[in-house]
Amino acid sequence: MTHVQEIIIVGGDGFCGWPTALHLSKLGHKITILDNMSRRDIDTQMGADSLTPIASMEDRQAAWKEKTGLTINFEKIDVAREYDRLTEIMAKLRPDTIIHFGEQRAAPYSMKGVSEKRYTVDNNISGTHNLLAASVALDLDVHFVHLGTMGVYGYDDDGIEIPEGYLPVYIPGDNNKIYQRDILYPTNPGSVYHMTKSMDQLLFQFYAKNDRLRVTDLHQGIVWGTQTDETKLDERLINRFDYDGDYGTVLNRFLMQAVVGHPLTVHGTGGQTRAFIHIQDTVKCLALAVANPPVRDGKVAILNQMTETHTVRSLAKLVAETSGAEVANVDNPRNEAAENDLRVSNKTFISLGLKPVTLAEGLMEETQEIAGKYAYRCLHNMIPCVSTWTDNQRPGVVQIDGQQVA
Repeated sequence: MTHVQEIIIVGGDGFCGWPTALHLSKLGHKITILDNMSRRDIDTQMGADSLTPIASMEDRQAAWKEKTGLTINFEKIDVAREYDRLTEIMAKLRPDTIIHFGEQRAAPYSMKGVSEKRYTVDNNISGTHNLLAASVALDLDVHFVHLGTMGVYGYDDDGIEIPEGYLPVYIPGDNNKIYQRDILYPTNPGSVYHMTKSMDQLLFQFYAKNDRLRVTDLHQGIVWGTQTDETKLDERLINRFDYDGDYGTVLNRFLMQAVVGHPLTVHGTGGQTRAFIHIQDTVKCLALAVANPPVRDGKVAILNQMTETHTVRSLAKLVAETSGAEVANVDNPRNEAAENDLRVSNKTFISLGLKPVTLAEGLMEETQEIAGKYAYRCLHNMIPCVSTWTDNQRPGVVQIDGQQVA
């Protein structure tokens, strides 16, 4: 039987936060979402929207109550700016677990311009630190679960398997002795967004060491898929499907391009290897993390939350074979290695019983039931990625059958 916990989910209106809130509620936990609804505001600013229709938070809460009899509470709050109100909420609820999704999560958006860079740093770092500082100030016996990213490791192909967080190093001393130290695996962020996740790591390391706060940092791969068992219960509960050039993951972009007859735009050679995980597995991993808090040993529990790796070109080939779409190579807007390998340890979640959904198993359902069903809502001009990493880059352009395609 699940031990019922009081859980705060920061960023619980978002792509990963919403299905996690539903899943943990279904398991019997008491859920309160804290969110400033900024993801919806960013859509409005960009003129974009989720392919799937997203109901208001009030309608989402009502639908969940109607379908399950369960209640999810909601507080609209900016945890990066409203510290006093945040402490009031935390003091009242005294949560057993805080799950932190409340960060600007898109690498392209974080590189879009100066204002987007500043917002990403201000929001992500201040929000993370406010939650940590408030937990300590209130003397909460809380387990802090953070959704990080595989991107903190970088993609420079070091040729070794990336461990789960800590790396043993051996340092020669002046007395000819060799000293061993466990250090965080060196970060190599590829965007301002990834840089904030690297900075989060240092905040967690300090609070785990200094205040014995229990912290689990989940370094997650690219999430694919839209629906979970819970979000399928009612269209008002449906999850986001972002396909635009800033927030749409590479797979969503390919699926959307295939459905609307646009070539699959592979950046550069397509040799970039990425880690992937289905959204259903994301919520299962979060539940496993909640049920298995670390001990207070002054270290952060770092788990790699991914299930498989693919190169971008192999991903495009898989989608093309499923859909019949063409594949087109365009200039890469990112400042990254053209080719890289990626080997990642995910032993912890597998040992805890995770049985992953693979791309080969779930891709057709995603194409037909989501991208195809809601294709009429697609804004074609939002599909290409136009945010670039440096001033001398420009959006990729390619010729297909004599026609220019962005």
